[in-house]
Amino acid sequence: MFDKITVIAPGLLGASICKAARKRSLARQIAVWARRTEAREALLQQDWVDSAPTEIEESCSGSDLVILCAPVKRIIEIAERIAPHLDSNPIVTDVGSVKSALSRACAAALEGKARFVGSHPMAGSEKTGMENAAADLFENRACFVTPFPNADADALKSVSDFWGALGSSVIEKSPEEHDAIVANVSHLPHLIASAIATHLAHSYPDSNRYCGNGLRDTTRIAAGDPTLWREIISQNRDEILRALASFEDELHALRSSIANEDEFEILKRLADGKSFREGLDA
Repeated sequence: MFDKITVIAPGLLGASICKAARKRSLARQIAVWARRTEAREALLQQDWVDSAPTEIEESCSGSDLVILCAPVKRIIEIAERIAPHLDSNPIVTDVGSVKSALSRACAAALEGKARFVGSHPMAGSEKTGMENAAADLFENRACFVTPFPNADADALKSVSDFWGALGSSVIEKSPEEHDAIVANVSHLPHLIASAIATHLAHSYPDSNRYCGNGLRDTTRIAAGDPTLWREIISQNRDEILRALASFEDELHALRSSIANEDEFEILKRLADGKSFREGLDA
């Protein structure tokens, strides 16, 4: 148990962390900082928050664990902002979905002030805001922990144990390995779903009259916040481009097998896809 944890930016993930930590008694005190006054007032009405100071520096004071839950683009700015005011050599982690450049910048900003270990829980949703938060959001979900080789061993263990206590399956990877993996398993699916939705918006704008659950299931994640995803794409551009190129090769091969009436190859590709999808639920 931590004496005090601080969550910066209580959106879906930040508020869910607070709810889960309170439910599992992982901290004696939970402080939350939100930029907007109305958000801080709303936080004080929640039983999973002990304090919601006006100043970000006050929210971090005396904290053992600080979790940065802002959008990717702002996490670095917040790390730089809080660094001069950290007074207890806390552990600092984040929930950013891109890790390489972000982790380097945060580690540099916090050097000598805190022990940084990056994190990324694979527990997002197309829904946003703390009103959609849930204490069980991280249960049976993967969570990447992305230390550098010289990371503080105690901090690494504490961060891994924290996510494990929230119900996550912890996977330790380097920031670069993480970015390559999520470009394929998270960023690519979102872009494909968005491309399908965009194509139908242009070609069949009244698709809702014709579609069944298949289309709704396939395009569900396209409902994610476009501004947030633009930032993710910008932060992980190179790995996303590699993932798109690989997918284009796969799509070209499927198109060729259809054009050539290669029934065996079509069946094989469909069977491979079916097998992989069934494995996701195993």
